[in-house]
Amino acid sequence: MSVEPEEKKRASGLLRDVVAIKRAEWPLAIVMFSYFFLVVTTFWVLKPIKKALFIGTYDASGIVLFGTHLSASRAELVAKVLNVFAALVAAGVFTLLSRRLRRERLTYVFSALFIAGFVFFAQHLQQPNTVTVWSFYLFGDLYSTVMLATFFAFIHDSVLPDEAKRLYGVIGLGGVVGGSVGSMVVRARIDALAPHQWMWLCLGLAILIVFVGAYAGALVRREGRSSSIPGSHSAYRELRLSDALAGAKLVRRSRYLLAIVAMVGLYEMVSTLMDFQFTSAVAEFLDGDAIGAHFATVYAITNFVALILQLFVVSVVMQRFGITVALMFLPVAAMVGSLGFLAVPTLLMGSALNTADGAFFYSIHQTSKEALYVPTTQEEKYAAKAFIDMFMQRVAKVVAIALSLGITAVFTSYDAVRWLSLATVVLLVIWVFAARYAGGRFGALARGERESHVHGPEQRAS
Repeated sequence: MSVEPEEKKRASGLLRDVVAIKRAEWPLAIVMFSYFFLVVTTFWVLKPIKKALFIGTYDASGIVLFGTHLSASRAELVAKVLNVFAALVAAGVFTLLSRRLRRERLTYVFSALFIAGFVFFAQHLQQPNTVTVWSFYLFGDLYSTVMLATFFAFIHDSVLPDEAKRLYGVIGLGGVVGGSVGSMVVRARIDALAPHQWMWLCLGLAILIVFVGAYAGALVRREGRSSSIPGSHSAYRELRLSDALAGAKLVRRSRYLLAIVAMVGLYEMVSTLMDFQFTSAVAEFLDGDAIGAHFATVYAITNFVALILQLFVVSVVMQRFGITVALMFLPVAAMVGSLGFLAVPTLLMGSALNTADGAFFYSIHQTSKEALYVPTTQEEKYAAKAFIDMFMQRVAKVVAIALSLGITAVFTSYDAVRWLSLATVVLLVIWVFAARYAGGRFGALARGERESHVHGPEQRAS
């Protein structure tokens, strides 16, 4: 007789975990949901367009670089190496600007830069040459790097650790919904619109981001919100302006930040290897217009799965099981996918790698990983995070690219690509240990137990 009430009680508890936000927190949650939605929607419009344009340009004949003939998928790896240098510059610029500009002001500056970029490519993608194809590929990656860093710096600077567990599930949903909307729109209209026409849509979204950022800034100021240690931003601003990579020093002094670096770096290596396997499978089995259509289809499926995870899994896991368990979902899913492709390297399994990677990364992993920054200082939120997300993750990509190019230079057939999964599995095991440490330290930092070696001797004495 008590079974039904007990089941209702459990269902009610799960519902509270899914939506556990307090009434006073809803305005911030909604506006940040909207901000994240717009940024990620734009990213998922850019991603398949830039990738299809690049791969489609070199799919038939490849390209010769420095006397070496490269296939389309290997040429893309070279483009990703160039992204490292672009990311290094971006990290320096972000660090310098963040010393004087915070929250919505950073949004204004970087949105203006990308608005100018969208206008430029709306003109030059009509008849793209080699320089345009490569620069657009770099521009698309730079957008995701800079605008996501700007958004997350904003939100990390506006909430407390306890609030993050409640708010980040819903705010993260904005990104997942944005990914689903962006990829599905591209999938539905990719044959009807040329690449340069998509730029006008991105331009409109960028303008909306400016207005949403302005409203979010006003809301945060009105509520007197700040998650940072008092005075930390003043000390941050006093650092030498010539030290554009101050984040590197902060990372070096903190085991907690180093654990985050390990996770970010390992993810980028794993993701790059898996994406190369995915791209190689598409290039092997498809030709012409089918390439762009398949990319758009896979991305749409990936974002749909991410949406389901964000809606029904993320908040429940973070509320009931904690950050550590949430951080384990992606490496486990990636390991299952990699072992599957190792056994059966087909187009279907190659495409499944993208879903295993993207669906879990853009939902539960991104939400839990970003929450790790909440109990950190102001300078760590801005400078250290920018260094990690803009530079260290690109360095990790170069390591993965070198591994991919090295293996495929020795084993030139498509079958050789499957063996990259062996390297992926090793990296995933190391990733799990880093995630366990970071998750454990998050709990201690949230309780105010900061690492003594992060502070100077005079601060420890006090």
